[in-house]
Amino acid sequence: MNTRSVAAQGRGQARRAANSTAVEAGARAGFGARGVIYVLVGALALQIAFSGGGGQQADRGGAIAEIAEKPFGRILLWLLGIGLVGMALWRLSEALFGQAGPDGGKPTKRAMAAGRFVFYGFAAFSVLSFAAGDSSSGSGSSDQQSQDITAKALGWPGGQWIVAIGGVAVAGAGLWIAGRAILRKYHKHLKMAEMSQKVRRAVDITGVFGGSARGAVFATAGGFATAAAVKHEPDQTKGMDDTIRSFTETPVGPWLLVVIALGLVAFGVFSWFNARYRKV
Repeated sequence: MNTRSVAAQGRGQARRAANSTAVEAGARAGFGARGVIYVLVGALALQIAFSGGGGQQADRGGAIAEIAEKPFGRILLWLLGIGLVGMALWRLSEALFGQAGPDGGKPTKRAMAAGRFVFYGFAAFSVLSFAAGDSSSGSGSSDQQSQDITAKALGWPGGQWIVAIGGVAVAGAGLWIAGRAILRKYHKHLKMAEMSQKVRRAVDITGVFGGSARGAVFATAGGFATAAAVKHEPDQTKGMDDTIRSFTETPVGPWLLVVIALGLVAFGVFSWFNARYRKV
Protein backbone atom coordinates (compact mmCIF):
# COMPACT_ATOMS: atom_id res chain seq x y z
CA MET A 1 0.00 0.00 0.00
CA ASN A 2 1.58 3.29 -1.10
CA THR A 3 1.71 6.53 0.81
CA ARG A 4 -1.02 8.18 -1.28
CA SER A 5 -3.55 5.42 -0.66
CA VAL A 6 -2.75 5.44 3.07
CA ALA A 7 -3.33 9.19 3.18
CA ALA A 8 -6.60 8.84 1.25
CA GLN A 9 -7.74 6.10 3.61
CA GLY A 10 -6.86 8.29 6.59
CA ARG A 11 -8.84 11.20 5.16
CA GLY A 12 -11.80 8.90 4.57
CA GLN A 13 -11.72 7.66 8.15
CA ALA A 14 -11.46 11.22 9.45
CA ARG A 15 -14.43 12.30 7.29
CA ARG A 16 -16.51 9.37 8.56
CA ALA A 17 -15.62 10.34 12.11
CA ALA A 18 -16.70 13.93 11.38
CA ASN A 19 -20.04 12.63 10.08
CA SER A 20 -20.50 10.24 12.98
CA THR A 21 -23.49 10.02 15.29
CA ALA A 22 -21.37 11.41 18.13
CA VAL A 23 -20.57 14.60 16.21
CA GLU A 24 -24.23 14.97 15.25
CA ALA A 25 -25.27 14.55 18.89
CA GLY A 26 -22.68 17.14 19.89
CA ALA A 27 -24.01 19.62 17.35
CA ARG A 28 -27.58 19.19 18.54
CA ALA A 29 -26.50 19.54 22.16
CA GLY A 30 -24.65 22.70 21.17
CA PHE A 31 -27.76 24.25 19.61
CA GLY A 32 -29.65 23.38 22.77
CA ALA A 33 -26.99 25.07 24.92
CA ARG A 34 -26.96 28.15 22.68
CA GLY A 35 -30.72 28.33 23.04
CA VAL A 36 -30.48 28.34 26.84
CA ILE A 37 -27.96 31.19 26.79
CA TYR A 38 -30.01 33.39 24.43
CA VAL A 39 -33.26 32.79 26.31
CA LEU A 40 -31.57 33.82 29.56
CA VAL A 41 -29.90 36.86 27.98
CA GLY A 42 -33.26 37.93 26.56
CA ALA A 43 -34.92 37.46 29.96
CA LEU A 44 -32.20 39.55 31.64
CA ALA A 45 -32.67 42.23 28.98
CA LEU A 46 -36.39 42.31 29.76
CA GLN A 47 -35.58 42.88 33.43
CA ILE A 48 -33.34 45.79 32.42
CA ALA A 49 -36.11 47.27 30.26
CA PHE A 50 -38.70 47.20 33.04
CA SER A 51 -36.64 47.69 36.20
CA GLY A 52 -33.12 48.69 35.22
CA GLY A 53 -31.81 45.20 35.93
CA GLY A 54 -29.72 46.25 38.94
CA GLY A 55 -26.24 44.77 38.69
CA GLN A 56 -27.26 42.02 36.29
CA GLN A 57 -25.52 41.65 32.93
CA ALA A 58 -27.50 40.94 29.77
CA ASP A 59 -24.77 38.87 28.14
CA ARG A 60 -23.27 35.39 28.33
CA GLY A 61 -21.58 36.20 31.64
CA GLY A 62 -24.89 37.28 33.13
CA ALA A 63 -26.56 34.11 31.87
CA ILE A 64 -23.82 31.97 33.44
CA ALA A 65 -24.15 33.78 36.76
CA GLU A 66 -27.93 33.38 36.63
CA ILE A 67 -27.63 29.61 36.10
CA ALA A 68 -25.01 29.26 38.86
CA GLU A 69 -27.44 30.70 41.41
CA LYS A 70 -30.09 28.06 40.71
CA PRO A 71 -30.41 24.69 42.46
CA PHE A 72 -27.98 22.25 40.80
CA GLY A 73 -26.60 25.28 38.95
CA ARG A 74 -23.06 23.91 38.72
CA ILE A 75 -24.34 20.67 37.21
CA LEU A 76 -26.35 22.67 34.68
CA LEU A 77 -23.24 24.70 33.80
CA TRP A 78 -21.25 21.50 33.19
CA LEU A 79 -23.99 20.27 30.86
CA LEU A 80 -24.13 23.65 29.13
CA GLY A 81 -20.34 23.72 28.67
CA ILE A 82 -20.26 20.17 27.32
CA GLY A 83 -22.99 21.13 24.84
CA LEU A 84 -20.89 24.06 23.65
CA VAL A 85 -17.90 21.74 23.27
CA GLY A 86 -20.08 19.59 21.01
CA MET A 87 -20.95 22.67 18.94
CA ALA A 88 -17.28 23.65 18.68
CA LEU A 89 -16.25 20.16 17.52
CA TRP A 90 -19.01 20.10 14.93
CA ARG A 91 -17.87 23.47 13.57
CA LEU A 92 -14.31 22.14 13.49
CA SER A 93 -15.46 19.15 11.42
CA GLU A 94 -17.18 21.57 9.01
CA ALA A 95 -13.98 23.60 8.71
CA LEU A 96 -11.93 20.49 7.97
CA PHE A 97 -14.32 18.53 5.76
CA GLY A 98 -17.02 20.96 4.63
CA GLN A 99 -20.63 21.55 5.61
CA ALA A 100 -23.69 19.54 4.69
CA GLY A 101 -25.12 20.41 1.27
CA PRO A 102 -23.82 20.71 -2.30
CA ASP A 103 -21.79 23.90 -1.70
CA GLY A 104 -20.64 23.05 1.83
CA GLY A 105 -17.01 22.60 0.75
CA LYS A 106 -16.51 26.20 -0.41
CA PRO A 107 -13.44 27.85 1.14
CA THR A 108 -15.55 30.75 2.47
CA LYS A 109 -17.93 28.41 4.28
CA ARG A 110 -15.08 26.42 5.74
CA ALA A 111 -13.38 29.63 6.90
CA MET A 112 -16.61 30.77 8.58
CA ALA A 113 -16.89 27.37 10.27
CA ALA A 114 -13.32 27.78 11.55
CA GLY A 115 -14.22 31.17 13.03
CA ARG A 116 -17.29 29.68 14.70
CA PHE A 117 -15.14 26.87 16.08
CA VAL A 118 -12.90 29.44 17.78
CA PHE A 119 -15.91 31.36 19.12
CA TYR A 120 -17.70 28.32 20.54
CA GLY A 121 -14.43 26.88 21.82
CA PHE A 122 -13.84 30.06 23.84
CA ALA A 123 -17.47 30.08 25.04
CA ALA A 124 -17.20 26.44 26.14
CA PHE A 125 -13.92 27.10 27.95
CA SER A 126 -15.36 30.06 29.85
CA VAL A 127 -18.49 28.15 30.92
CA LEU A 128 -16.57 25.04 31.98
CA SER A 129 -13.98 27.12 33.85
CA PHE A 130 -16.75 28.85 35.79
CA ALA A 131 -18.40 25.48 36.51
CA ALA A 132 -15.05 24.20 37.81
CA GLY A 133 -14.90 27.04 40.33
CA ASP A 134 -13.05 29.83 38.51
CA SER A 135 -15.48 32.66 39.23
CA SER A 136 -13.32 35.12 37.30
CA SER A 137 -13.93 33.18 34.07
CA GLY A 138 -17.07 33.29 31.99
CA SER A 139 -19.07 35.67 34.11
CA GLY A 140 -16.89 38.74 33.57
CA SER A 141 -18.31 41.89 32.06
CA SER A 142 -18.33 41.78 28.27
CA ASP A 143 -18.25 45.60 28.33
CA GLN A 144 -14.99 45.80 30.29
CA GLN A 145 -13.42 43.05 28.20
CA SER A 146 -14.36 44.87 24.98
CA GLN A 147 -12.95 48.17 26.26
CA ASP A 148 -9.71 46.53 27.42
CA ILE A 149 -9.20 44.83 24.05
CA THR A 150 -9.99 48.06 22.20
CA ALA A 151 -7.59 50.10 24.34
CA LYS A 152 -4.81 47.59 23.73
CA ALA A 153 -5.50 47.50 19.98
CA LEU A 154 -5.56 51.29 19.70
CA GLY A 155 -2.03 51.32 21.13
CA TRP A 156 -0.68 49.22 18.26
CA PRO A 157 0.82 50.76 15.09
CA GLY A 158 -2.17 51.35 12.84
CA GLY A 159 -4.41 50.34 15.73
CA GLN A 160 -7.06 52.92 14.91
CA TRP A 161 -7.49 51.39 11.46
CA ILE A 162 -7.53 47.86 12.88
CA VAL A 163 -10.30 48.71 15.36
CA ALA A 164 -12.26 50.61 12.70
CA ILE A 165 -12.07 47.70 10.25
CA GLY A 166 -13.06 45.30 13.02
CA GLY A 167 -16.03 47.47 13.97
CA VAL A 168 -17.22 47.75 10.38
CA ALA A 169 -16.83 43.96 10.00
CA VAL A 170 -18.94 43.28 13.11
CA ALA A 171 -21.58 45.78 11.96
CA GLY A 172 -21.60 44.18 8.52
CA ALA A 173 -21.92 40.74 10.09
CA GLY A 174 -24.93 41.96 12.05
CA LEU A 175 -26.64 43.26 8.92
CA TRP A 176 -25.78 39.98 7.15
CA ILE A 177 -27.28 37.95 10.01
CA ALA A 178 -30.46 40.04 10.00
CA GLY A 179 -30.75 39.95 6.20
CA ARG A 180 -30.39 36.18 6.02
CA ALA A 181 -33.00 35.81 8.75
CA ILE A 182 -35.48 38.07 6.95
CA LEU A 183 -34.91 36.17 3.68
CA ARG A 184 -35.29 32.86 5.56
CA LYS A 185 -32.00 31.51 4.30
CA TYR A 186 -32.01 29.11 7.24
CA HIS A 187 -34.57 26.96 5.40
CA LYS A 188 -31.82 25.21 3.45
CA HIS A 189 -30.14 24.11 6.67
CA LEU A 190 -33.28 22.63 8.25
CA LYS A 191 -35.31 19.49 7.56
CA MET A 192 -38.38 21.46 6.56
CA ALA A 193 -40.13 18.41 5.09
CA GLU A 194 -40.24 16.78 8.54
CA MET A 195 -42.09 19.72 10.10
CA SER A 196 -45.82 20.11 10.49
CA GLN A 197 -47.39 23.34 9.28
CA LYS A 198 -47.64 24.60 12.86
CA VAL A 199 -43.97 23.88 13.52
CA ARG A 200 -42.95 25.58 10.27
CA ARG A 201 -44.86 28.68 11.30
CA ALA A 202 -43.16 28.68 14.70
CA VAL A 203 -39.74 28.19 13.08
CA ASP A 204 -40.30 31.14 10.76
CA ILE A 205 -41.58 33.43 13.52
CA THR A 206 -38.64 32.68 15.82
CA GLY A 207 -36.12 32.51 12.96
CA VAL A 208 -37.01 35.84 11.35
CA PHE A 209 -37.74 37.76 14.56
CA GLY A 210 -34.88 36.21 16.53
CA GLY A 211 -32.31 36.46 13.76
CA SER A 212 -33.22 40.10 13.09
CA ALA A 213 -32.87 41.01 16.79
CA ARG A 214 -29.54 39.20 17.06
CA GLY A 215 -28.31 40.95 13.92
CA ALA A 216 -29.40 44.33 15.30
CA VAL A 217 -27.34 43.74 18.46
CA PHE A 218 -24.25 42.80 16.44
CA ALA A 219 -24.67 45.76 14.05
CA THR A 220 -25.07 48.21 16.94
CA ALA A 221 -22.01 46.82 18.75
CA GLY A 222 -20.01 47.18 15.55
CA GLY A 223 -21.15 50.77 15.24
CA PHE A 224 -19.92 51.56 18.74
CA ALA A 225 -16.53 49.94 18.00
CA THR A 226 -16.20 52.00 14.82
CA ALA A 227 -17.02 55.18 16.76
CA ALA A 228 -14.38 54.25 19.35
CA ALA A 229 -11.78 53.98 16.58
CA VAL A 230 -12.75 57.26 14.93
CA LYS A 231 -12.70 59.15 18.26
CA HIS A 232 -9.75 57.14 19.62
CA GLU A 233 -11.75 56.55 22.80
CA PRO A 234 -11.86 52.89 23.90
CA ASP A 235 -14.65 53.68 26.38
CA GLN A 236 -16.94 54.17 23.39
CA THR A 237 -16.75 50.42 22.74
CA LYS A 238 -19.62 48.44 24.22
CA GLY A 239 -19.95 44.74 24.93
CA MET A 240 -23.25 42.90 24.60
CA ASP A 241 -24.59 44.17 27.93
CA ASP A 242 -24.02 47.90 27.28
CA THR A 243 -25.09 47.48 23.65
CA ILE A 244 -28.40 46.03 24.82
CA ARG A 245 -28.81 48.79 27.43
CA SER A 246 -28.19 51.42 24.73
CA PHE A 247 -31.54 50.57 23.13
CA THR A 248 -33.24 52.28 26.11
CA GLU A 249 -31.65 55.58 25.04
CA THR A 250 -33.70 55.82 21.83
CA PRO A 251 -36.71 58.16 21.49
CA VAL A 252 -39.08 55.25 22.20
CA GLY A 253 -37.37 54.59 25.53
CA PRO A 254 -37.26 51.05 26.88
CA TRP A 255 -39.79 49.69 24.37
CA LEU A 256 -37.19 49.10 21.68
CA LEU A 257 -35.20 47.09 24.22
CA VAL A 258 -38.34 45.07 24.97
CA VAL A 259 -38.58 44.19 21.28
CA ILE A 260 -34.87 43.28 21.12
CA ALA A 261 -35.12 41.24 24.33
CA LEU A 262 -38.11 39.27 23.06
CA GLY A 263 -36.20 38.76 19.82
CA LEU A 264 -33.24 37.28 21.68
CA VAL A 265 -35.60 34.92 23.52
CA ALA A 266 -37.08 34.00 20.13
CA PHE A 267 -33.60 33.27 18.79
CA GLY A 268 -33.02 30.96 21.75
CA VAL A 269 -36.20 29.06 20.87
CA PHE A 270 -35.11 29.00 17.22
CA SER A 271 -31.85 27.41 18.37
CA TRP A 272 -33.89 24.66 20.03
CA PHE A 273 -35.67 24.05 16.74
CA ASN A 274 -32.22 23.75 15.17
CA ALA A 275 -31.31 21.15 17.78
CA ARG A 276 -34.17 19.04 16.46
CA TYR A 277 -34.32 19.79 12.73
CA ARG A 278 -30.84 20.95 11.67
CA LYS A 279 -29.18 19.04 8.84
CA VAL A 280 -25.93 17.83 10.36
